[in-house]
Amino acid sequence: MGDATQRLARRLWPWLPAIAWAIVISSASTEAFASGHTSRIIIPLLQWLFPAASSETLDLLHGFIRKSAHFMEYFLFSIFLLRGMRGERRGWRLRWAIAALAIAAGYSVLDETHQIFVPGRQASPWDSLLDTIGAATAQVTLWLWFRFRAGKPIGAAEDVAPVARD
Repeated sequence: MGDATQRLARRLWPWLPAIAWAIVISSASTEAFASGHTSRIIIPLLQWLFPAASSETLDLLHGFIRKSAHFMEYFLFSIFLLRGMRGERRGWRLRWAIAALAIAAGYSVLDETHQIFVPGRQASPWDSLLDTIGAATAQVTLWLWFRFRAGKPIGAAEDVAPVARD
């Protein structure tokens, strides 16, 4: 492998989890994951777990599980995007977090727009907002994680990255 190919591979490697997760998100936007299809699996499982629950309660729980999936999909996506942006560098930087959040929010809008054209699916700006909240929550969680690992107080400078040592 040549030097140029190795450099390209080193630059692309950190992006692979984000790319793979984007594919997972897009797959979840197909008709196979429409509410009518997921209810065939989730509702019987909920009935088994909560045999005394009414059908209204089961429907509510099904909806909660589906919305939680939106949140978690984009929570993870945002983490993977930050990993791709920082590459071989370490820590957390505000500009990386903002870029990850912008990409995740944009992808969410594209995902919801795609669902307009998928039978059995509905596009919802509320779902896109929930996705973006999941991505933002991931960045706040990462900020706190790196802040505490670096031993910096909450009011210190915005970037939390290790100091470069010569």
